[in-house]
Amino acid sequence: MIPFDDSRLTAMGLLAEAYTGLSAKMHLSFAAVGLSDIDFETLIRLARSPGQRLRMSDLAAQTSLSTSGVTRVVDRLEREGLVVRQACASDRRASYAAITDAGTDRLGAVLPQHLADIETWFTGLLSAEQLSTLLDTLRIIRDAVRPCATAGAELTPSE
Repeated sequence: MIPFDDSRLTAMGLLAEAYTGLSAKMHLSFAAVGLSDIDFETLIRLARSPGQRLRMSDLAAQTSLSTSGVTRVVDRLEREGLVVRQACASDRRASYAAITDAGTDRLGAVLPQHLADIETWFTGLLSAEQLSTLLDTLRIIRDAVRPCATAGAELTPSE
């Protein structure tokens, strides 16, 4: 007999359902300021990184996009003036994506609503202890399944 009531299946199902539901709620706020979900993810990762920039390869690793996928996203964001590419002084083969003032402004336009959405549909539903436990748990899982998810997040020497 196949164990359809296995708690591991329940855990994965609940995680998928929660993520899908949260994504749908957040998508509306992003769309209201002309951003897709991946645009927002790209801009917020750049804004929260040292120097507000990341190597393209690190940005790809953090977003789980392919290198060509992140190139297409950065190309589009660059055309919109939200991101610029910067050459890497120590490695001619590498380049950085950096958020522009216009990119920061676009994030600023969506962040109040995004934070309200997070509070309403996610963190506000949990006690402080539950949230702390959830964050610790998610980091354990993230570090196991996506060890490159924080690539480039540490401070790098100035160039």
